[in-house]
Amino acid sequence: MNKQKQMVKDFLKKYKMDYESIDIEKSCEDFINDMENGLEGNIQSLKMIPTYITIDKEIPLEEPVIVMDAGGTNFRVAVAHFDKDKKVVIEDYNNYPMPGTNGEISKKEFFTTMVNYIKPVLNKSNKIGFCFSYATEVLPNKDGKLIQFSKEVRVTDLIGEKIGENLLKTIKDMGYEGDKEIVLFNDTVATLLGGKASYLDRVFDGYIGFILGTGTNTAYIEDNSNIKKSKDISSKKGSMIINVESGGYEFKDRGDIDLEFDKSTKDPGQYTFEKMISGRYQGGILLATVKRAAQEGLFSKDFTDKVLKLDDLTTIEMNNFLFYPYSGNVLADMCGDNEGDRLTLFYIIDAIVERAAKLVAINIASVVQKSGRGKNPLKPVCITADGSTFYKSKLLRGKIEYYVKDYLENQKGIYCEFVKADNVTLVGTAIAGLLG
Repeated sequence: MNKQKQMVKDFLKKYKMDYESIDIEKSCEDFINDMENGLEGNIQSLKMIPTYITIDKEIPLEEPVIVMDAGGTNFRVAVAHFDKDKKVVIEDYNNYPMPGTNGEISKKEFFTTMVNYIKPVLNKSNKIGFCFSYATEVLPNKDGKLIQFSKEVRVTDLIGEKIGENLLKTIKDMGYEGDKEIVLFNDTVATLLGGKASYLDRVFDGYIGFILGTGTNTAYIEDNSNIKKSKDISSKKGSMIINVESGGYEFKDRGDIDLEFDKSTKDPGQYTFEKMISGRYQGGILLATVKRAAQEGLFSKDFTDKVLKLDDLTTIEMNNFLFYPYSGNVLADMCGDNEGDRLTLFYIIDAIVERAAKLVAINIASVVQKSGRGKNPLKPVCITADGSTFYKSKLLRGKIEYYVKDYLENQKGIYCEFVKADNVTLVGTAIAGLLG
């Protein structure tokens, strides 16, 4: 068994896919430097988008707001309000496919589809909170221009367009009367806001929203004085939420298989950090790695013949093998009765997940450090985490929490706590929509 494990380690190191060689301290320094450059307007890979949203306003009670959540796979719609006890009430909830995930569509089709989704609730409120989980330049009026799509969403002629303005125009064009107010932001902002609202009885020193699902991103609170790319912002007292767009980070030490896999995606060179860690891509990275390992002779001929014919592998199928390594899923079935293949496959998966966890920890630790918060253990930084990959992966979450605690708490004396909140994106979307 130890011989097989060492064989896998040697193979991964050969192709620069091993987790041991990743230096957390140096990697955090690089990440924070990229954040600082983004705040100054000298963007390297982190866009550091100001949201113009603060966290210090009182939430209006008993007032309805339409909430829209455009995620990597799903498009959710509901109407929400906060009751007299400041508890959220969610009604008229519906879940639809995200437009543009099943083939390229036009700008008109994109917005028409969305209006059809919200048609049943359009008369419930004049306020709309729109959680739009893609890189968007947020404007002072809280609309936003699309910078680029990720997560394999494809819509023509939409880059640079104002999302809220186009949506409101389409509502009018489709015959609906009445003026609507819209606030646009992304899912990490909603997660941060929703997490804060869900733990009002706790004392935290700071707040971070973190997503690890189909894609990945991070949001945190930054002092206005540090947002130097905007004189209007930096000259004002206070703070605001920053959308880091961390999925777009250019990690300096990508492996050979990372580079090869990136070329096979629909948007090579874009969101390369996301492609190393998120749910949309973990299965693909694993398949590319296992195919290379099979070609290098790490598996039996029977397994090699089967895996080289496999065109696609999802992260769900990868996780199914971890839960059920002996039957009932594509990877277990390919191993057949060969225990050696099964163990080699596990060691590769475990190492790929370990690497992803270490990279996630670098992301989180960098943002926590940049926030300047969490130095008192009685008042840790609240990290509200959301996303199926974070919560459903058999191995990932435990590894992430280990690396974060070891580096931040044990080495830096900085304290943080991961929390989970029910319906966190919808809650945060409602808050942003109501606060305007």
